[in-house]
Amino acid sequence: MLYLNNNNFEQEVMHSDVPVLVDFFATWCGPCQMMGPVLEQLEAEYAGKAKIAKLDIDQSMELAQRYNVMSVPNMIFFQGGKPVDAVIGAVPPAILKNKLNQLVK
Repeated sequence: MLYLNNNNFEQEVMHSDVPVLVDFFATWCGPCQMMGPVLEQLEAEYAGKAKIAKLDIDQSMELAQRYNVMSVPNMIFFQGGKPVDAVIGAVPPAILKNKLNQLVK
């Protein structure tokens, strides 16, 4: 799993040539923990077509603030370096797959 922080966010997300699903999470968040296995499955399924990444909001507060993350889990979909969609809360894998399928080429 790709873990993002202030040092690699721009390179991995803003300059990515594939869509990126960024999971803004916190280690103390129960629903975030529930989404972990779902994101790992998506990472395997979309390898080479999209990036699945996690960003700890407590470690990178300024990035969380930049994207108006008020609650977690908050999964933001980026394409061409811009946020294009988002899902807040623990959701079934099908919802995330549907959104990823709209973005992958």
